Amino acid sequence: MSFTTESTSNLFAFDSSNHLVNAVLTTTALFKRLSVDDQLAMLWYVYTEMGRSITPAATGAARLQLAEGILNQIKQMPHTQQLEVMRDLAANRNTQISRSYGIWSANTKLAFWYELSELMVKGLVVPMPPSYQPSRDVVQVLEAIKQLEFGQQITVLRNAVVDMGVDPLAD
Repeated sequence: MSFTTESTSNLFAFDSSNHLVNAVLTTTALFKRLSVDDQLAMLWYVYTEMGRSITPAATGAARLQLAEGILNQIKQMPHTQQLEVMRDLAANRNTQISRSYGIWSANTKLAFWYELSELMVKGLVVPMPPSYQPSRDVVQVLEAIKQLEFGQQITVLRNAVVDMGVDPLAD
């Protein structure tokens, strides 16, 4: 799906004070309309380009020890399998890792993606290809996120990752 400057700006409603209304919901909806690979790229960019201000909120409140076993499993996989695990999570495919992820808190999920980005930077998890250029859609969603206040950015990230994976306890 392609977004244009006009289509994304029309998604934002303004009140009489010219403040963004529903910016979090709109930006979350834009994120969820991205393809699975674009969602993964978006998370990468958010954590690496903007992430230094986001990480304290993500990792500080999380119970990352719940995710350590899965992170260790992922580190042991070949890069192609690591990428498939990330795609499975974003696409809500029913796998053992997706079911484990599905029971974590929102903060643990945020911390998990932060840790994955750190492992990617270190080369322990499949890195972004050096020649990768973000799609126009990714750039536009990233720009929408940059326009939000810090708390709104965290909420959009939380909304983005909370529905990934599979909740094994859901009907």
